[in-house]
Formats: sequence, C-alpha cells, structure tokens
Amino acid sequence: VQFVESGGGLVQPGGSLTLSCAASGFAFSMYAMRWYRQAPGQERDMVAQISSAGGSTVYADSVKGRFTISRANDKDALYLHMNSLKPEDTAVYYCYTWTTNSAGVVTDYWGQGTQVTVSS
Repeated sequence: VQFVESGGGLVQPGGSLTLSCAASGFAFSMYAMRWYRQAPGQERDMVAQISSAGGSTVYADSVKGRFTISRANDKDALYLHMNSLKPEDTAVYYCYTWTTNSAGVVTDYWGQGTQVTVSS
C-alpha cells in the first residue's frame, strides 16, 4: 500500500487549495479513506472520511462547510478541496486507510503528508 499526497503549499487566509492523494498497491475502490492533519505540537486529527463508493462522507466540525472530500475510483485517487482557509488550518495533511483482519487486528496505512500553510 502506498499513498503519495500532493497539492500543499502556502495560501493566504480565505484562499483555496485542493490536495490529492495517489493510491497504489491495493484495491482502492473497496476501502473507505480519510484525510488527517497534524499541526506542530498537536495530535493528528481526522479531517474527513469518505466511504468506498464515495456516497457517504463525514467531516470534523472545524472544517464542515469549508472542506469537501471526494474520490475517483477509476484513478485510485483521493481529494480534499479546501475553501475559506484559516491560519488554524495550517498543518501537515495525510491520507489514510486501514484494514481489519479476521482476528480484528487493525493495520494503518499512511501517506508521507503534504504541508499546508495559511498565512498572509
């Protein structure tokens, strides 16, 4: 399993960015996906989740109405569209999925992250 995130950068408050995550090495269309973020000195928090087929999404309260998670299963790609960005959105953003085996053991899969900085 491999993820490669891209699209991060420096943006002014109120601006927009779209993050992309290219997935490989597994049956992407069969797995729910998440975006997480981690600011310096803080825990890694979930930002958004999307179901395997893309029909169901969940968002952290802090990003509801501003961020949209989407996926293109024909391209093995995950996206995070971010609007009305705030300085507090500054963080490293990661794409993530997990598997659970028959014994209930969960294995986590993370990308390397992409830096988003919101500053004037």
